[in-house]
Amino acid sequence: MSSRWMHERKDEHYYNKAKEEGYRSRASYKLKQIQKKFRIFDNAKYVLDLGAAPGGWLQVASEYVDDDNGLVLGVDLNPIDRLPYDNVLTLEGDVRDEEVQHEILNFFDGKADVILSDMAPNVIGEWEVDQYRQIHLARIALRLCDKLLKKDGWFVVKIFQGGEHVKYIREMENMFQYVKNFKPGASRKQSAERYLVAHGLKDDRVLPKKPKRRNDLSEDEDEEAYIPGDQLFWDEEAE
Repeated sequence: MSSRWMHERKDEHYYNKAKEEGYRSRASYKLKQIQKKFRIFDNAKYVLDLGAAPGGWLQVASEYVDDDNGLVLGVDLNPIDRLPYDNVLTLEGDVRDEEVQHEILNFFDGKADVILSDMAPNVIGEWEVDQYRQIHLARIALRLCDKLLKKDGWFVVKIFQGGEHVKYIREMENMFQYVKNFKPGASRKQSAERYLVAHGLKDDRVLPKKPKRRNDLSEDEDEEAYIPGDQLFWDEEAE
């Protein structure tokens, strides 16, 4: 049997398993495997899922959060079809917006115990561009941890391996006491995706630099960081 055939069978297995067990995405099993290894949901009351559509991770998180006292909040630019769980809410919006961040804090009446980010760009097939844009989204999620995550909370973020991912791991280590690189068995073997699992915000943490929107740039700012199809630019000035 060829290696390719075996990989395709594994992918088909998780796809069919998701359909049989009522999950909206095969990615649900990635989060289940992360939970099994790292126990990120143990004692979690508030969970924030960034890039939550179509809702597979929301379904998994809801299984570990108390129905009466806990809440899982999914945020995405795209609408998420309603899920039949009392402890799950969704918010359609851009997590970069201050108003959306304030809404999140109000939902939780404080900060989250777990922040998940499975955010990914619409890939265009140019690997350097796709990988850069993926890391860019991961940086947005990382910066949000400073404002939205409890000090002893967990952060899980998807990245694509490539030229920027080593730098991003260093940025994670500047923020968290514990950082691990993990590839769930449910991920496609040929995929460059990895999940970074982090715990314990540092008191002396250093945030990555803040991305800018295109319309926030002044005329004399350098636009070499422009990524086709991306609305974000890199702010080279330390805050």
